[in-house]
Amino acid sequence: MDKSDEKKTLRQRLLDARLAMPDRQVRSDLLQRVMRIWLVGRPDLVIGAYWPIKGEFDPLPALHRWKEDGELIDEPQPRRIGLPVVDKVHKTLKFHAWYPGCPMEEDAYGIPKPKDTEVIVPTLLFVPCVGYGTGGYRLGYGGGFYDRTLAQLRPKPFTVGLGYTNAYVDDFEPESHDVPLDAILNDNGEVWPTGMG
Repeated sequence: MDKSDEKKTLRQRLLDARLAMPDRQVRSDLLQRVMRIWLVGRPDLVIGAYWPIKGEFDPLPALHRWKEDGELIDEPQPRRIGLPVVDKVHKTLKFHAWYPGCPMEEDAYGIPKPKDTEVIVPTLLFVPCVGYGTGGYRLGYGGGFYDRTLAQLRPKPFTVGLGYTNAYVDDFEPESHDVPLDAILNDNGEVWPTGMG
């Protein structure tokens, strides 16, 4: 089995396990808490995230609270949340402003995206992990959208992977083109770079 077939098999195994998680709500609540605590003291005013699919952790409730917290402390600039919109020509992502109740439409992949909101540039980007390993490396869906996007975003945002503990792959081997994330959070805490979880 070649490397791409191995990744495909691993990806499917991890997706099946995530969809079959009996304690998803408990783990999700824990990761919401980890995320909220992790965000305390971060200087970012624009955060990019994702709309959850295929049993992914949903970062949006924690981010909405983060946004509301900024309004409570009366920061000079409002905190903003962006969701990805696929650029079909370049196969990259642009982040459009999102807020609860904003108009949404499905993209070419059937994933909801903000409709006709402005493009914003995140300084912090939460990335979904199908799987992850040591060194901050993640396994995504295989489309390369995040890799291509991160290669061209300037300034490069601080990248944080989000995944459940059962997405950890002990023997995950990154490929030469893989770029590590700056941090990874799971339902136990920050697992990269500090190794607390």
